[in-house]
Amino acid sequence: MLLPRQFHFLFFLFFLILKLNAQDKEKVMPFKKIIIAIEEQHNVSFNYTEDNVAGLKINPPAKSLSLDEKLEYLEKKTNLSFENIGNKFINIYKKENPLPAICGYVFSSTDKKPIENANITLSNQNQLTTDSNGYFEFKKENTTTFLISHVGYTSKKITPANIDSKNCLQIVLEPKITELQEIKASAILASGISKNTDGSLEIKPKKFGILPGLIEPDALQTMQQIPGVNSLDESVSSINVRGGTHDQNLFLWNGIRMFQTGHFFGLISVFNPNLAHTISIYKNGSSAFYGESVSSVVAISSTPETSEKNSYSAGINMINADVYGKYNLSKKSYIEISARKSITDFLETPTYKEYFDKVFQNTTITDFSQTQNVDYRSDKKFGFYDATLKYAQKIGNKDQIVLDLITIKDNLEVFQSATAYTIIRSENNVLRQQNYGGNLSWKRNWNPYNTTKVNIYNSSYELLANQKNTYENQLVIQENTVDNNGFNLENNHVINSKFSFNDGYQYNEMGITNLELVQNPDFYRKAKDVLRTHALILEGKYNDTLSITYFKVGTRINYIEKFKKFIVEPRIQFNHGISKSLSLELLGELKSQNSQQIIDLQKDYFGIEKRRWIISDNSTIPIQRSKQLSLNLFYKKNDWLLDIENFYKKVTGITTSSQGFQNQLEFVKTTGDYEIWGAEMLVQKKMNHFLTWLSYTYNHNNYHFPNYEFPVFPNNFELMHSVSWAGIYEKNNFKIALGTKWTSGRPKTSPDISQIDLNNPVLVYNKPNSNNLHVFSQVNISSTYKWETENGIQYKLGISILNILNRKNEISEHYRVSTITNSIEEVETFALQRTPNMSFRVSF
Repeated sequence: MLLPRQFHFLFFLFFLILKLNAQDKEKVMPFKKIIIAIEEQHNVSFNYTEDNVAGLKINPPAKSLSLDEKLEYLEKKTNLSFENIGNKFINIYKKENPLPAICGYVFSSTDKKPIENANITLSNQNQLTTDSNGYFEFKKENTTTFLISHVGYTSKKITPANIDSKNCLQIVLEPKITELQEIKASAILASGISKNTDGSLEIKPKKFGILPGLIEPDALQTMQQIPGVNSLDESVSSINVRGGTHDQNLFLWNGIRMFQTGHFFGLISVFNPNLAHTISIYKNGSSAFYGESVSSVVAISSTPETSEKNSYSAGINMINADVYGKYNLSKKSYIEISARKSITDFLETPTYKEYFDKVFQNTTITDFSQTQNVDYRSDKKFGFYDATLKYAQKIGNKDQIVLDLITIKDNLEVFQSATAYTIIRSENNVLRQQNYGGNLSWKRNWNPYNTTKVNIYNSSYELLANQKNTYENQLVIQENTVDNNGFNLENNHVINSKFSFNDGYQYNEMGITNLELVQNPDFYRKAKDVLRTHALILEGKYNDTLSITYFKVGTRINYIEKFKKFIVEPRIQFNHGISKSLSLELLGELKSQNSQQIIDLQKDYFGIEKRRWIISDNSTIPIQRSKQLSLNLFYKKNDWLLDIENFYKKVTGITTSSQGFQNQLEFVKTTGDYEIWGAEMLVQKKMNHFLTWLSYTYNHNNYHFPNYEFPVFPNNFELMHSVSWAGIYEKNNFKIALGTKWTSGRPKTSPDISQIDLNNPVLVYNKPNSNNLHVFSQVNISSTYKWETENGIQYKLGISILNILNRKNEISEHYRVSTITNSIEEVETFALQRTPNMSFRVSF
């Protein structure tokens, strides 16, 4: 009986142990499942490498244990150690290698949140990414340094040799705040022309398509296609923006103020069209960093936004030839050179002939009373050139130094003779116009939020006329020089992705000299004036791309040393998107100007370039001041574009000498103002490869001279109605553009014939600008074709014709009494006749 009972006991004991063992086996769980349960219960996150926990199974700790007790339990049951970081993150290591890895967490500096999928690039080029907690880990021996990067953040380089691997790194990345290109619409008027949210128009010559009559992206010719911008005499040296004179515009080339803007006395821009990278044009609402102008701003930059490869090109047209070269000296420096020269020294093309006839017309003068001709003959020698040099050097990752140099020169030699009533007169004349300048700039990016720009510049201008009259044995020398020096400081501060502000200081010194020397009779006069100004600038900007709202407000505080005078100039730019297709824009500004161009006598400088620069004396030559406000409605949808802008502008402190009067006010010295209001409209449609647009401008522009007999009358530069149309076709490398321009005639003053004694004529005029010239109408065409060879050499051929219909357009008319014929003469000036041009360019 004993054996069976012992057997029963042993049998019971065996099954009890088996059952307990089975229960233990039922409690064994994968380690990963255990830590997931702990994560859910205690709201923590475990970080580990897969190799450390793969295949590991243990009994889970009791749920009633605290987090630390559970970690202690797991450490005893495994060959692992646990690092608790703030009861939020828990790192897992193997015990036999307590310092096996470099680990870390990557956070954003703005909201302190983890950055997921940040790239960790090791020195051996291996890569890993952070998890949803911003965590990463790798073996220390795998790298000596590593780089952390993520889209939208500034990359950070880490050297782990100095890192204590017991503690995970806490790495903070700074957002890389890059201002969005504030472009409202691209391809306005032509490809390569865009409108920005600050109201400016931006031209990218290297992306420029084509416009009627233009085969090269000439900055000053192109801007005349913009509604509200005209040149009444077809000259880039006489651009009128909303009724202003040319000298009221500020022209900047790489920060250098240019006092000469035209070759061939205004028919060609001095700015090499194959050089500029960005051209910004402001009709209103310009930045407070732009001073010394009461009309528009044209800022030309030849500094590329991104690094470019070596490039070279050469071209020729029927007026000039040019070369261009850009060579990278290293990864951080390059040199850029351009040069252009007229080909008139050895070739007279049809284009050159038409240009010369335009500049030196009035060789036949109509006698007002007897219709008698005066025979005129001349021998002319003319040439021009311009050259630029740029050197750019990056120093480290934060600094860049750029040196810009430019030189421009036009030279004319004329021998002329005239015979009238057997009287022979001859003259030997030399006219020289030149402008050269330099700018040295330094830019430093202190960090992603703060940038400083400093530049020192000089611009020197000279206009010299030397006239020898053999009939009267007389020598006349006239000279006008400008020396402009300055220093600019600009700081840019980014608060966040929406807010930023700029501040700065500007110092400007301008000296202007006017010289007149006459022999027989002897006369000498030389006057030099110098004006020094200081300016403090502050601007704030808000740009919310989600609500489509852009707001920029600034002020410029000028102090003029000589007059001990402060002038405050506020500026405003506001743009709000009513919808994705419709936006409203408000621009406003107050500006001032201390220098201007005047005409003493119409025959000064041979009557070709008769304007001379002078400085305000705050009395008889006041400081010019302007105020302008414009409201714009902009619509773009389904390749349709509608741009309507209403504006008001008033400029005070103008003188009669600065307005180019050739009537009864020619010798009247008085001051006043002009007031203009109007509307500008552009309608544009793009259809596949075809672009067409129609623009219309209306303006009402009056002078107000309170001390004159007729205080209010139309402005000399009023074009009440202007209409332009263009049709442009671009496909692959072929481009063609046809367009027309129509304007109402500019104001003129006619003589009152009823009060003139024709036997002893003295000019008696009707009310100033009481009549108008005939309408101006012109049709232009241009076309280009580009092709490239297998070895990467590009060729471009261009052809254009101005005034296809050869219409004779009168652009000015005035009257004078001839001392030779003792009669009143009507002097008419006409626009270019039919003018062809052709260009050829090679680039590689």
